[in-house]
Amino acid sequence: MPSILYEVHSKIAHITLNGGGTLNLLNTATVQKLHDVMKDISNNPQVSVVIISGAGHRAFCAGADVKDVTFQSPATLVQLTQQLGELFDVIEDLPQPTIAAINGFAFGAGFELSLACDLRIAVDQTLLGLTETRIGLIPGAGGTQRLPRLIGESRALELILTAKRITSLEAYQYGILTKVVPNNKLEEEAYDLAHLILNNAPIAVQQAKLAVKNGMKTDLGTGLELEKAGFLKTVSTEDRDEGLAAFLEKKQPDFTGK
Repeated sequence: MPSILYEVHSKIAHITLNGGGTLNLLNTATVQKLHDVMKDISNNPQVSVVIISGAGHRAFCAGADVKDVTFQSPATLVQLTQQLGELFDVIEDLPQPTIAAINGFAFGAGFELSLACDLRIAVDQTLLGLTETRIGLIPGAGGTQRLPRLIGESRALELILTAKRITSLEAYQYGILTKVVPNNKLEEEAYDLAHLILNNAPIAVQQAKLAVKNGMKTDLGTGLELEKAGFLKTVSTEDRDEGLAAFLEKKQPDFTGK
């Protein structure tokens, strides 16, 4: 059984974690397959939005596979963690918007994976957490950096230092999730969100993501310059002409990504 399921339909790439039993755990082989998929997506003009979910109903991804041989020595553990960090950087830097559809437990590296995505929605009966301090480690694949940038230093420290597992409702209240839905509605909601994004001009969507993501990594002045650069890249596009004409004519625009 493949550890990763990957399909593209109507401009939406859907990646399903399918390894490590019912917990969809990450090991070196799965990480490499995800790297290959992300490389394909980043160069695929037929992909405008990416959805990442887990197989089954128990877990989105419950973290790295601690039974994997990688965990037998500090050196190999460091190597896997570096590979995970590099993978999550690639996911964060994809030109296309990414949606984590969290269908179950998201712990450790699984939670870090969701933090590398642009948007997160989850089922209403699950738990999330950065639980590494409970096994004598710290989040090493981006968790200590992405979580405080998302919800603030104090709340991030609370979750990391206590290894607390929070409910999806708490995660929504903290600002980690944008929506909490019943289990049987998760895929529908993820695709609805993807289609809302697809309704808009592809170049504008990508430039908006780039401006926000890169702007958050720098000071306000530099961020505003990034915004101006992105605006200039959209203002002369055919899609801008189409969008304005459609607005004036009160019809749906037909964007081409040009």
